[in-house]
Formats: sequence, structure tokens, C-alpha cells
Amino acid sequence: MGIKSLLPGTLGFGTAPLGNMFRSIPDEEAAATVEAAWNQGIRYFDTAPFYGAGLSEIRLGEILAGRPRDEFVLSTKVGRVILDELEDPTTRDLGEKGGLFAYGRPNKVIDDYTADATLRSIEDSLTRLKTDRLDIVWVHDVAQDFHGDHWLAVYETARTGAFRVLQRLREEGVIKAWGLGVNRVEPIELTLDLNEPRPDAFLLAGRYTLLDHNRALQRLLPTAIEQDIDMVVGGPYSSGVLAGGRHFEYQQAPAEIITRVERIKTLAAEHGVSVKAAALQFALAHPATAAVIPGATRPSRIAEDIAALSENVPVAFWAALRDEKLIAAHAPTA
Repeated sequence: MGIKSLLPGTLGFGTAPLGNMFRSIPDEEAAATVEAAWNQGIRYFDTAPFYGAGLSEIRLGEILAGRPRDEFVLSTKVGRVILDELEDPTTRDLGEKGGLFAYGRPNKVIDDYTADATLRSIEDSLTRLKTDRLDIVWVHDVAQDFHGDHWLAVYETARTGAFRVLQRLREEGVIKAWGLGVNRVEPIELTLDLNEPRPDAFLLAGRYTLLDHNRALQRLLPTAIEQDIDMVVGGPYSSGVLAGGRHFEYQQAPAEIITRVERIKTLAAEHGVSVKAAALQFALAHPATAAVIPGATRPSRIAEDIAALSENVPVAFWAALRDEKLIAAHAPTA
């Protein structure tokens, strides 16, 4: 189990922003960003039907269709099916993430974690991505942030539907790995307690960052190590607030988060460290982490991410963060 041997490196590209997250992105800008990622050596790309109602997959597929399929790893997600029927993207009920893809395609998006919907979702993704196979498939957002108090019922549908389908596809060699792609630790903790089916890895977005990592450190990550299940860290910049943006948890960052980020920036400047380097290297320092997949919509951001991985982050900087309780005392940093 695990996916470290499958992934081509520790830095991938999360393509949620290519679904017009927060703003309408010109096709040319999206294409140039994917091209920049490829040209600078990125070979793991993660996407999902949910990102702009298929827009992210379409844009990614346009560029990757011209690349040798054996030279990159591709993951997408199941749990949402995109219909030909149209709707107003600004009125979708997205739980705590309202308005997230208000600028995406107007195709209707429905939640469906059943076995049949899982197979349909995969077929539709293959078409949008212009490829004949997927390497990793994540079960998307089976958690309270999207499904409220009914999330456990949604999870159970996924467990008896999507989970079993993906395990069968892995056993048949159709896909190489599967797991959950979520923004909360609870569904991962539930899945770690299952005897069957058994995932290979998890994509955890926003819950192992400089700003939010205590809960993941308590049980989830130690158990993942015990069970040889890898973690891909999504959202390492906490929706952008750690990279110069104003969003945290996909909404406008509250004052207390802004204050915390400003203190991290001050300490980073004092130690000659970029906040991007601190964010990426913090996420990768945990032994359970197989890769980190920041998103981007501008080509220049790719070079920044790559440079951040090799930047020297002094021990004194991490000590300063611990002294001010900005990171957990037992969080790995090297």
C-alpha cells in the first residue's frame, strides 16, 4: 500500500484554481500555467469534476493530451456527476463552501457516491481529460463541510458504493491506487478503522498546513504511518492566505487568521525565509506525506513553488514558530 513509489516527486500541481475558483481565468492563462508546470518538471497533476463543473479537467486535458501518457501521473475524483442540464453556478448549495466555483461552467452538478455513478464519473472524466486511463482516483468531499449533519449517511453510501468500485478497479489493474480526497480529518479517521475496503492513500486539503495541523497530528497521521497509507497534502497555502491571498478555508480570511499570518511573515523575514518555503517544507516534513500539491493560475507561481522546495529554512525559524506557539511543539520540521 501507499503511493510514494507511484508518484514522480514530492511536488505536484493541484488544478482546482483552473476551474475558475474565486475568479474567471482566461483559457490562455490556464493553458500557460499547465504548460509552465510541465516545462519545469511537474509530472503529477490532480483534478476533479467538481472544479468548475468539469472545467479544470477540460483545461488540463487539452494540454496533457499532447504529452506521452507514461510520463505523468494523473488523479481525479468521484462523488459528483456533471450533467448536460444547466443551472446557475452562483446558487449551488456547497455547504460551507458557498460560491466557490461561481465562475465555472453552468452544467448542473449532482452529488452521487453510488457504484453506478462512480463508474459514470470515471468515464466522463476520461473523456474530458482526453486520456485512456487514470492513475489515482479519490472519493471527493465525503465530509461535514459539504454535507452538513447528513455527512455520515453520505459516507456510508460512498463506503458501499464508490469505495468498493475503486477497490475492484485497483485489483483489476484499471487504476493504480484510490483513497479519499477531503478537507476534514473525520472521514479519513473512519476509513482507517475499516477492515475492508482498504485505500492506498488520502488527499487531505487544508488540514496539514502551518495554520491548521493539530488535529491531523493527534491520530490521523500516526495511524496512517502504522498502516503504510500515504498522505498527499492539498491546499498547503490554506486557500491562498499563506501565499499573499486573502482567502482561508475558501472564504475571506477572518481577522485572527490574518494576524497569525502576519506574525509568521514577520518571523520568516527575520530569518530570511519565504512563507511559501515554510509552508511547503512544513507539509513535506511529516513522514506520512508523499507529496504536496499547491494550486496556481499564473505561470510564475510554478517557479516560485519549485524554488520554495530547495530554499534553506533554518532550524532557528522553526524554533521561533514553536516558541510563539504558531506550530505544534511535536510537529516534524526536518
